[in-house]
Amino acid sequence: MTGTEIPAKTASTSTDATPRQIWTRTRGLLLATVILVAAGIVLAATRSGDQHGRLDPRSADRYGSRAIAELLKNQGVSTRVATTLDEATRATGPDSTLLVTVPDLLTASQQQRLHDAATKSGGRTVLLSPSSPSLSVLAPGVREEGSSSVDNREPNCSLPLAVRAGSADTGGIRYAATSKADDACYLAGGLPTLLRIQASSGGDTVLLGAPDILYNHRLDKQGNASLALQLLGSRPHLVWYLPSLGDVSATDGGDRSFFDLIPSGWRWATLQLTLAAALAAVWRARRLGPLVTEQLPVAIRASETTEGRARLYRKANARDRAADALRSATRTRLAPLLGVPAASAHAPELLVPAVSARTPSAERDPQVLLFGPAPADDAALVRLADELDALEREVRTS
Repeated sequence: MTGTEIPAKTASTSTDATPRQIWTRTRGLLLATVILVAAGIVLAATRSGDQHGRLDPRSADRYGSRAIAELLKNQGVSTRVATTLDEATRATGPDSTLLVTVPDLLTASQQQRLHDAATKSGGRTVLLSPSSPSLSVLAPGVREEGSSSVDNREPNCSLPLAVRAGSADTGGIRYAATSKADDACYLAGGLPTLLRIQASSGGDTVLLGAPDILYNHRLDKQGNASLALQLLGSRPHLVWYLPSLGDVSATDGGDRSFFDLIPSGWRWATLQLTLAAALAAVWRARRLGPLVTEQLPVAIRASETTEGRARLYRKANARDRAADALRSATRTRLAPLLGVPAASAHAPELLVPAVSARTPSAERDPQVLLFGPAPADDAALVRLADELDALEREVRTS
């Protein structure tokens, strides 16, 4: 093959991005990624030691509850930690207090079993921050009415234990009872954050909107210790129920799907991350500008391209494709010479009469020559090419 040989490695074109351009485009995303990763590591490091024992009477962390457990022990109250529903229900009785730390995480069947056992026991049941998922079963007749910040509040009720405790760090979920409750204390926005409901069996149920009075680091504030001791120490035995994933009773939760177990905060976070990713994609999307002409790395003669394509047709025995290419090119060149619109150059009903009118004495049939069947062999293909050339010359000279 003649002509300029293609080098093994060509120079970069004008549209190739340089390392500086790549860095300029990606540095914003890289910086944001580094900041997010660093923030996540710092947040995990600062909080990992604080909440792994949250509301656990054996934990001395800030959010643990070992301090109140020790105070109850000094007053002669025994504390038993239950991690399964069977342990919690078996230990309930008229001389015991049942503390449920996360009632909303219990399945519907667990809540029903717990409510039945607590109602029959005749003891006290303390529910920490129960909301809509558990109120209808554990405290029928009570509904959630929004939430409030945890703050120092006065009792504003006649419940003896609240009056003796005085002001305490209360708040969180606010409650409203469809019927008159026995005691409604520590109001936030006119609604109680501590609600006591007397049971017909002689016991009672106490709803506490926020668990802050049980945390180690808040126990010495205001009347928190007094309120916690009176809520949990009214009977000689305390059952501290910490629901766990290993509880077999949680497997009969009915038709709750995987998505029902995902907290709503994670769903909102996923939605926000999706929107952020979409905005980042729009922001960094490649903008299409005008076409840029550039010099080809090598120059190849048109004859070489034609010969190469012809060899491919011959190797594949594609005489039909080759004939179609020859006829199409001839029709395209003849149309402007005959006054036929370019859009009708391949319409036989317009092109053939125009060719016949220009070359009335021609021995060739324009219909067969320009729109005929494929050649039967290579010799016929060569004759077709020669006849097309002759027809085009005749049209040009007529």
